[in-house]
Amino acid sequence: MSKQQDLNNEDSDRLLEIVLAALDDMKGVDVRVIDVRGLTSITDRMVIVSGTSTRHVKALADNVVLHAKQHGFKPLGVEGENSAEWVLVDLADVVVHIMMPEIRDFYALEKLWSVGGRNNVSA
Repeated sequence: MSKQQDLNNEDSDRLLEIVLAALDDMKGVDVRVIDVRGLTSITDRMVIVSGTSTRHVKALADNVVLHAKQHGFKPLGVEGENSAEWVLVDLADVVVHIMMPEIRDFYALEKLWSVGGRNNVSA
């Protein structure tokens, strides 16, 4: 499976900045960016962030989608909005995982995608 829209590096970086600003705007907790280029063709970067409640998780996801659309980036999909314990926003080159802290701890995506210290995980 490959990404459905492939952005150039400049647009991909701009999309990441938009996502990070949207998360910061809504006070996302412990934001991490993982560069997965070269490890998967699904996306270039994963952003992992925690929300303080299911309502906060949903609001973070809604804000990411809103900001992305306002800047011309249409999400390929949004999953998990009903339970809002883990909402995934697929923006092709950037996939955003917005999670409750206990879900984030359980699945440990940062560790999964950073095996062997190959990936740079940043805030």
